[in-house]
Parts: sequence; C-alpha cells; structure tokens
Amino acid sequence: MNTHTKLRLGTRGSPLALAQAHETQARLEAAFPDLTGAVEIVVIKTTGDAVLDRPLAEIGGKGLFTKEIDEALLGGSIDLAVHSMKDVPTLIPKGTMMAALLPREDVRDAFISVKATCLADLPKGAVVGTASLRRQAQILAKRPDLVVRSLRGNVQTRLRKIAEGEADATLLAMAGLKRLGLEQHVASAIETSDLLPAVAQGAIGIACRSDDFKTMTWLSALNHPETEQRVTAERAFLTVLDGSCRTPIAALAEIAGGQMRFKGLIATPDGTRILSATREGGADEAAIMGESAGRELLVQIGPEFKVAQ
Repeated sequence: MNTHTKLRLGTRGSPLALAQAHETQARLEAAFPDLTGAVEIVVIKTTGDAVLDRPLAEIGGKGLFTKEIDEALLGGSIDLAVHSMKDVPTLIPKGTMMAALLPREDVRDAFISVKATCLADLPKGAVVGTASLRRQAQILAKRPDLVVRSLRGNVQTRLRKIAEGEADATLLAMAGLKRLGLEQHVASAIETSDLLPAVAQGAIGIACRSDDFKTMTWLSALNHPETEQRVTAERAFLTVLDGSCRTPIAALAEIAGGQMRFKGLIATPDGTRILSATREGGADEAAIMGESAGRELLVQIGPEFKVAQ
C-alpha cells in the first residue's frame, strides 16, 4: 500500500471498543500484509459515551453509540467503522454498508458479584445494577424480589462500582470481558437458556461507505459467514418488532450442521410478561426465520410492551 495512504478506522474510545478496533486492525494486516502500519485508529466520542448520568432508555433509542461514527464515515474523515453489533440500529445510514462481521465471541451474560456466585444466591431485596432493560426484565421475571437500579459506564467502571458496593451484582457480556482479559471477575456465566442475550451480542461489525469498493474488498475477506447468518436472523426479528433500548427484546440464533435454531423474546420492563417464539430450519433461511418469529409475537403484544412505533 502507498505509504502516504492511511486506512482510517473509526471507533469509540472505551477500552472494549479499542480492543475491538485493534482486533480488526490485526485481522486486516494479517489478511493483507501490504496494510501493515497503514491502518490508523481514530477515536470518536459518541452521545452514549458523553451522557453518563441517565439511563440509556431515557436519552434515546438505538444509535447512541454509533451516530457520530456513522457521520464521520459518511463525511469521509474515516474509511471504516467498527461497531458492537448489539449497538447498531436495525436501519443503517444510507450510503453505508456492513461489509464484514468478525467471528462471534461468547454470547452469554456474566454474573458479577463479590457477594454471590449466581443470581439465585442473592438475598431477597439485593440490588442488581444494570442499564439494560433486557437484563432487567429477565432478572425480575426470575427474581421479582430483587431491586434493579441503573448502573452505567464502561466495563472497568462497572466492575469498580460493584467492588465498591454501589450494587450487590451486575451483568456484563462475557464477550467483552474475554476481549479485555477480565474473565477473573466473572462469578458465573449465565446460560442462554436462563437469560437470552441481546440481539447480536458478542458480534463485531465493520462498516464502510457503500461506494468505497476498495475498502469493501478488504473487509469482505474478514467476513465470517456463520456469524453473518446468525446476526441476520436476530436483526430480522428485531426489525419486525422495531425495538429500541426502551423495549426489552432478546434473541439468539445458533447453527449446527447447517441447521439453525432461533429463539426470540419480548418482555415488559418489569418482567411480568414475557412472550417468546422459536424457529428451526436451514441456516440459509436466517432472515425468514427471524422475521417469522417477530411477526408471531407482534400479533400477541399489547400496549404494555412499549414497542417503538
């Protein structure tokens, strides 16, 4: 590559976002040795990073962690953008495309506490801190005797808050903890049969401008087809329900032997009602299965589910 040309990679500045950016950089340089030293990481502050004193549900829907990065991509100040796919709105900005999904990490949630080893061990009235309504709804469905309060900040900040006793426990994505080498803080991993993850949890997406064919070619070499199929099903489900961070929605698609098993749910924030749908079929029908499951739930839900319209 021309030494005067840089491939500018846009990312949030949190330790986890930077870890994901460095993974992308390393994969690009491994696949294309000519890019070694040419991939420049550009840190962009997003609304989600700037506003830390209010729950995410109060300051807007999906896009809080991607809007400014997308604007930089469309404006030409970066050439590619690295996102946690669970933060990406179902409708991505016109003029951009998700050119690659990296191999998916552990999709489970991690239980973090210095007082208990799992959710069931917490005493009645214990405080669980989380900014996720998905986690809140599923926690309260199992343990309505617990108190759920907002707890925000990056992974390290939330770990510190638990250590300092701001809450008795919290839940974090196993994927982020593994990427940061912080698994030692995990009291236990919560199986997906007990707590369904966020749509696309553990998946990293890389976007570029839809007319930037050179960058698109580089990124397409990094794409992991199985992750793409799984994320496609989950995001199709979310699209039908038009969910935002104000709507507790969870989904997981798994593939074995070319066959996909899908489960999705929608809940009321207090966990008193949870509706779920499952599908099985060929992995090449990922979008159809996700959409079908979403439509099944759409006809069942009432106004208490607060689905964004």
